[in-house]
Amino acid sequence: MDACSHLKEQYDTCFNTWFTQKFLKGDYDDEMCAPLLKVYTQCVKKAMKEEKLDFKEFEEDILGTEKEYKPPPPK
Repeated sequence: MDACSHLKEQYDTCFNTWFTQKFLKGDYDDEMCAPLLKVYTQCVKKAMKEEKLDFKEFEEDILGTEKEYKPPPPK
């Protein structure tokens, strides 16, 4: 997913700035980097589709649900 590398770098830079200059000082509003995350996520999804990778389980919301607290199934 090299096609998305530059977008990841932009998002990482924004996130690090937000984390150190905002979050650690008590400002938890994470909207600052949301547009970059959206573009990066779209790029990754497109690249996954082009590579015929389908990871629907990664898109499923688990946090705050019953599944969050259940142990993974045995292998």
